[in-house]
Amino acid sequence: MRILGLDYGSKTLGVAISDPFGWTAQGLETITRKDENDLVRTIIRLREIIEEYSINKIVLGLPKNMNNTEGERVEKTLVFKRRLEREFGIDVLTWDERLSTIGAQRLLIEADVHKKKQKKVIDKMAAVFILQGYLDLNQQ
Repeated sequence: MRILGLDYGSKTLGVAISDPFGWTAQGLETITRKDENDLVRTIIRLREIIEEYSINKIVLGLPKNMNNTEGERVEKTLVFKRRLEREFGIDVLTWDERLSTIGAQRLLIEADVHKKKQKKVIDKMAAVFILQGYLDLNQQ
C-alpha cells in the first residue's frame, strides 16, 4: 500500500507517491487542466493512479497563508478534499504546505535545472515536499 501526495493548484495538480514502505516520496507527474473547475480528467487520472499503485491514503497540501490564516485557496482545496473522499472512499488528510513550493524551487535551482524545465516540474516537486513532510513526521 502506498500514499499519494497532492499539490492542488488552480490549473495543475502535482502528484507524488510514496515507496511501498512509506519512507520516501517520489514525484510522479503533473496533471493539468484548462478550466479550474473542470476536474473530470483529473479525477479519471487519479483513479488510474490509485488503482495502479494500491493507494490507501492521500495527503493533500493545504495552502495556508504565511500568517496561518486561511484564504480562498484553502476553501477551494477543502472542496477538492471532499470530492476526493466521495470519489475514492479513502482517507484524505490535509498537510500544511507553506514553503513547499519555495523548497521545491530552491532544490531545482541548486540542481541547476533550467527555468523552463522548472515550470514543468515545480508542482510535482511541491507534492514531493508535502508527502515527504508527512512521511517524515509519521515514521517515528
